[in-house]
Amino acid sequence: MFDIGFTELALLAIIGLLVLGPERLPRVARSAGIYLRKARSAWFNLRQSIEQELAAEDLKRAIGDVRKEADAVSDTINRELDPKALLAEKPAPAPNPESTPEPEADD
Repeated sequence: MFDIGFTELALLAIIGLLVLGPERLPRVARSAGIYLRKARSAWFNLRQSIEQELAAEDLKRAIGDVRKEADAVSDTINRELDPKALLAEKPAPAPNPESTPEPEADD
């Protein structure tokens, strides 16, 4: 993240030892570690919360798209299977007397 190497850390430790002294340096390092751990934890929780919200929004959007498609299919099926529409589109064929066979007489 910050691209700090071993030499930079060693230099910071030496400067901290000179400025704070050997008595206070362990206490300050422990406190800094605690605050750093709390900051990382807060950052992780924030990032996890944002990712959950984005996933929920994506899921809502996907559900909405599926619902629209299902409604469109349902409307199409209802139009196709509507009895009134079926009768209006395809009238029943009238019987043709020439094409029907005549009953044979039984003698």
